[in-house]
Amino acid sequence: MELVIFLLLISVTQVSSLGACPKCGSMEVPYPLSTDGTCGDPRYKVYCKNGGLEFLSAVGVYYEVLSIDPSAYKLVISPPMVQNNTCYSSDLSGGGLSLDENLPFNISTHNTVILLNCSSNILLSPLNCSSSSFCRAYEDKVLEGTGCANTLCCHYLKDSAMTSHRIRIRVGGCTAYTCVVNINPDDPVDSWNYGIELQWVRPS
Repeated sequence: MELVIFLLLISVTQVSSLGACPKCGSMEVPYPLSTDGTCGDPRYKVYCKNGGLEFLSAVGVYYEVLSIDPSAYKLVISPPMVQNNTCYSSDLSGGGLSLDENLPFNISTHNTVILLNCSSNILLSPLNCSSSSFCRAYEDKVLEGTGCANTLCCHYLKDSAMTSHRIRIRVGGCTAYTCVVNINPDDPVDSWNYGIELQWVRPS
């Protein structure tokens, strides 16, 4: 029994003593993020692929990491592409973004989610599906959104009352989405900060 406890203490000490990972391309990989078993904390796994840093969802979809703010325990990943002429997000087959609830990441409350090509059932929700919704500006002025023009669309601010591990899309619901971090209603569409901000729990 004493040997088991000793080995566990050694294991915990080894994990906690690992330093930051080397750069991935031009991007710093601050602790606790980990690109392999020799650095960082393995619970905070990200992937360095072809010189770019990526985050893996719970259903096996990779998202590019756009920025990292280690002092705020946050990173921003790229929203999925909206496929030309279909108004389907590239992660539609996986049901949108889904995070592993056993890992220390969640979707922050700074994200405004824009849902596109929705069924009329969405009108039963409290989401903003009006003519003044941010989604209308996105459809009208962003090339990627033009394939979704004249479809029902809505937006909502991801708040603490919602699940912090999923942005859901599906056939028969909404088939595409994008996301903007810290949106300002007065800002023009071309200055929006497109991305999905993830918060991580500080290592204990």
